Amino acid sequence: MKVSIFGLGYVGAVTAGCLAEQGHVIIGADVQPEKVDAFNTGRSPIIEPELDDLLGKARREGRLSATTSAQEAVLGSEVSIICVGTPSLESGRLNLDFVRKVSEQIAAVLKSSGKPHVILFRSTMLPGSTRQMVRDFFEELRVAGQVRIYYCPEFLREGTAVKDFRVPSLAVVGTHDGTAPESEEARQLLGGEPAVLAWEGAEMIKYSCNYFHALKVGFANEIGRLCKHLGEDGSRVMNVVCSDTRLNISSYYMKPGTPFGGSCLPKDVSALLSFARQEGISLPLLDNTLDTNHAHLDLLLKLITSKGVRRIGLLGLAFKADTDDLRGSPMVAVAETLLGRGYDLRIYDPSLNLSRLIGANAAEMKRRMPHLESLLKQDVAEVIEHAELVIASQKCAPLETLASLVKPEQQVIDVNGWRDLKTLPWRYEGLCW
Repeated sequence: MKVSIFGLGYVGAVTAGCLAEQGHVIIGADVQPEKVDAFNTGRSPIIEPELDDLLGKARREGRLSATTSAQEAVLGSEVSIICVGTPSLESGRLNLDFVRKVSEQIAAVLKSSGKPHVILFRSTMLPGSTRQMVRDFFEELRVAGQVRIYYCPEFLREGTAVKDFRVPSLAVVGTHDGTAPESEEARQLLGGEPAVLAWEGAEMIKYSCNYFHALKVGFANEIGRLCKHLGEDGSRVMNVVCSDTRLNISSYYMKPGTPFGGSCLPKDVSALLSFARQEGISLPLLDNTLDTNHAHLDLLLKLITSKGVRRIGLLGLAFKADTDDLRGSPMVAVAETLLGRGYDLRIYDPSLNLSRLIGANAAEMKRRMPHLESLLKQDVAEVIEHAELVIASQKCAPLETLASLVKPEQQVIDVNGWRDLKTLPWRYEGLCW
């Protein structure tokens, strides 16, 4: 393909070199003459392993050129990839001036020429930015079918960017409505087997990844500070933690839904934080873990109470399915709060047998919900038929049974991603989706 790349900084230069290696014809575009001159002599404007060789070879073979003219770049290409910078303002907000300027230039050329074109935004932008660019500059062209527009975030690490481009760790394509693109320019150019989302979802993935990396660094450093204080090797501790690929380095806990609970996580988080404070060690990241969990519980309660109904049924009360452990269960907190506010509540949890609760588990229930026995029903029909709103935190009843019970006027809040509930004839809403 003939590809124009707007912005010859880090992402643009690597994208140009790697696409040229694949045999594409590249036209670089930048407002800085120094970067354009470097490209036109086959030199990289940045330091990155292998990149000079790739650009030099492409230039010698006649597949690489650069210009300061947006018109020349667009008219000479079938695809434009926007890689210009999105720096931070002093306030911390994102500066999209460069993206807006390039979008305006590309749109003007396309409107005057009438040529069909593909546009790939690759600059890191906050969710909603691509849609705003389209609305401001390309909507008329998109609706007319003259342009196809994608958002394709990059996942390149400095120092290994060429390798990361050749074998991407993640491939994402954002489209107008989240459906698969009619043509495959994005996959053909950027490789991998991309996940397809709406523009906002693709933009959010980039930020989710970077935020997750930042959290991991901060977490490891805070554990390291605590280990250092104890005379222990923080690197060794984290190496052992990371050797568990079933729970620690896995997708197991990476599922939006109910706040964490149970007998271990709340207790152990509190204990370690108390110990760190006692020892005078600052752990601000870990210190906010309980706060964010409480905020998530508040979100669930706010969603429930916003529905304007009084009769509520809970599917699941224990902190997770197939257990009768009620200690620290977020759903116990939900039930306790709703009862305190006068809601009419019924509960179904087939794993719960109150006569078998013993020890701390039984003591907590007697303290927090002394009337639990009268609320707990042995037949899910008693809960569903009574409820105006169902809160489903567990898959604790067969879908076929629920299908025979639910009514169109009923509402359900899915707390943990039981997506099959969408297929039933009631009004469905997910906690985080």
